[in-house]
Amino acid sequence: RNGFHVMFCWVPSHVGIPGNDLADSCAGSATDIFPLSVPFTDVKLHVRKFITSLWQQRWDLQTLNKLHSVKTNLDHLPVLHLRSSDVKLTRLRIGHTRLTHLHLLFGEPP
Repeated sequence: RNGFHVMFCWVPSHVGIPGNDLADSCAGSATDIFPLSVPFTDVKLHVRKFITSLWQQRWDLQTLNKLHSVKTNLDHLPVLHLRSSDVKLTRLRIGHTRLTHLHLLFGEPP
């Protein structure tokens, strides 16, 4: 479905160690008993969590960013369907509105 094909296989890691060869053999044969079909929705969920964790790691390094001080955790970042509403909400969060525009650009008192 959707052009993805994922195959899991057993790779023995204890070759030559007495007793572990049998354990590897048994574990390898267990993969042949039940073919697993993972729904795309499950894969999508795990990929989304992984990407969000990478994004969070990079975001944590952006401590001088004004929005970072307002929104430190990206897990619950609301997404608005109208870009204009999203821009307004972000400007309010970081304190960059029309009232503070000259102050931010030229250092004039607010």
